[in-house]
Amino acid sequence: MLSRVADSIYWLNRYVERAENVARFIDVNLNLLLDSPPGSEQQWKPILETTGDMEIFQKRYGQFDAETVLHFLTFDPGYRSSIFSCLLSARDNARSVREIISSEMWEQVNEFYMMVREASKQPLDSLLRSSNFFDAVKQASHLFEGIMDSTMSHGEGWHFGQVGRLLERADKTSRILDVKYFILLPSVDTVGTAMDEIQWMALLKSASAYEMYRKHQGDHRISPSGVAEFLMLDPDFPRAIRSCLLQAQGCLHQITGTPLRTWRNPAERSLGKLCAELDYITIEEIIDRGLHEFLNDVQIQVNEIGHHLFDTFFLMDSPA
Repeated sequence: MLSRVADSIYWLNRYVERAENVARFIDVNLNLLLDSPPGSEQQWKPILETTGDMEIFQKRYGQFDAETVLHFLTFDPGYRSSIFSCLLSARDNARSVREIISSEMWEQVNEFYMMVREASKQPLDSLLRSSNFFDAVKQASHLFEGIMDSTMSHGEGWHFGQVGRLLERADKTSRILDVKYFILLPSVDTVGTAMDEIQWMALLKSASAYEMYRKHQGDHRISPSGVAEFLMLDPDFPRAIRSCLLQAQGCLHQITGTPLRTWRNPAERSLGKLCAELDYITIEEIIDRGLHEFLNDVQIQVNEIGHHLFDTFFLMDSPA
């Protein structure tokens, strides 16, 4: 497969997944606002902390209020990771490989983009009053994933798309967990209180993990360490970091033709190293190291895997 095609399919899936996860970042905050007692302080700064784009926001807006943060993350065409920008980039990548992907995939990406573009013309305060738009973004992303799975041959192109989606998902699940860290950072007065449980519950819901976590735990308690362990180390839940990386590793081995746990290039080695760490580390060890510090390290390693993928697979074509 041409590296140009592989690169476009990889980024098509990363951008669709990124748009969905930005919607999840916003959704967790909206859920917290709805569940918080009257008079509670609205916290939008933590969302920006977890995206890693605080400096960009400060240069463009400066003030941290609901309207500016919402516009920045959702519709700002000058911010490359806004939902609007992600869908525009996904659409451009899909257009460049229309001869490779299915027509149904192209139609879904195009409709997804058009939905977001139309929503950008609506007043922002309507988005703050309801999470319907962000639910629609998540559903459109799920639909694209299902259409791709059922209408595209599961060859190299499909596997490159899966790797892109899964790496993006692992990174963003780590950042969703980090939202809770930054909300708690200014004060630990709420730890162990009903408000603390509400925040952890909102975080689980933002990752579509609330019901599966309950079934996994087998009781009605929400334990901070239990939530962190489930979203980081569970091998079966599809949005857990470990599950995403194990699936990405399998897809990468399908592309290269190497057996599992055999690494012939830097991308496979770096991904295998991270998977091995997550296979054996315990939640107690993570907490001792520091949850935020561990998540930050995971994000750095996922970024390194992305760089290795680019160097290994997407720079192979000689210039014309």
